[in-house]
Amino acid sequence: MAAVPLIYIARNLWVRRVTTLLTAAGMALVVFVFATVLMMSEGIRATLVATGQPDNVIVLRKGAGAEINSGISRSQAAVLETLPGIALGPLGGALVSKEPVVLNNLPKRGSGKPSNVTLRGTSATGLALRPQVRLAEGRMFKPGSSEVVAGRAVARGFEGVALGSVLRFAGRDWTVVGLLDAGRSGFDSEIWGDAEQIMQAFRRQSFSSVVFRLDDAGDFERVRQLVDDDPRLTLEAKREVRFYAEQSEALANFIGILGTSLAVIFSIGATVGATITMFGSVASRVGEIGTLRALGFRRGAVLGAFLGEALLLSLVGGLVGLAAASAMQSVDVSTTNFSTFSELAFQFTLTPAIALKALLFALAMGVIGGFVPAWRAARLKIVDCLRAA
Repeated sequence: MAAVPLIYIARNLWVRRVTTLLTAAGMALVVFVFATVLMMSEGIRATLVATGQPDNVIVLRKGAGAEINSGISRSQAAVLETLPGIALGPLGGALVSKEPVVLNNLPKRGSGKPSNVTLRGTSATGLALRPQVRLAEGRMFKPGSSEVVAGRAVARGFEGVALGSVLRFAGRDWTVVGLLDAGRSGFDSEIWGDAEQIMQAFRRQSFSSVVFRLDDAGDFERVRQLVDDDPRLTLEAKREVRFYAEQSEALANFIGILGTSLAVIFSIGATVGATITMFGSVASRVGEIGTLRALGFRRGAVLGAFLGEALLLSLVGGLVGLAAASAMQSVDVSTTNFSTFSELAFQFTLTPAIALKALLFALAMGVIGGFVPAWRAARLKIVDCLRAA
């Protein structure tokens, strides 16, 4: 005979709606944690990947994992400026930005606790190399001045960072003359100032990185080989998108592994809850099981019916948990980037792949929690069921 109708399966869950809701809520909580962790990892990756441009190249000292521990001398920077294939700006100059990058402590808004903020020395060319960055308020800093512009995330997250405010660091007063909107990229978490002034204030003799745009993005391998082969340069060239993707890996992987481990631990409790619920369902419906078997439904149909209940229960929990997790996309959070040890602001990001993984995770809990009770129901004998009823 055919399988047990789906309407029968759904009705049984509705009849025991209190138990169903409590079990589904436990599963929803686990799915919420699982999805939120994946969204956090994806948010970090999306933020840092959006920081790079496909036709930009970043050059650092060989072996340097981040700009803060890289060093490029002025003579090396001058050699890089002469590389063939570099795009020209509107005024005819090469689109090359030589940038010092340092860390600076600022008090967090609300708690007052100090946290590292990335301070980047750059220029109008540096702004031109990053089309995703625009001035949201105020103006760009004047070359040769002690003026800075701050990313939106810095202004939101740190005390005293606002248009017109004065920051004190490196023995100087720095006036915030503009606020940057970096399109939710990593530059939202930075403060920019004049490169030469930053180097003087922090007593730096070398740049941290050199960024330039290629006239043809397909020329990257040729340019990279030129940098590798030049004996004057102990430097490494990378596509900017690849560099920032690598920057995200350590933190995103750590959060993903830790969060997934916690979700798996929590899922044990939710799975046990589903098992108890399904065993209770089997015990209270022995007579129904006998009737189904007497009407001609085979053991496989009974097994499928009770396993279907467990899957439907887990699907409800998964959808509720996923809906709650999707609301987290409106929340702005920040954490410390393991690569730079500075504050990084990002948003939770929900993708179709994460939604699919979360629902499959919920269904897996349903299968594991419901199989043994469903198997028990399928093995009951007709005579025993009818006698017990």
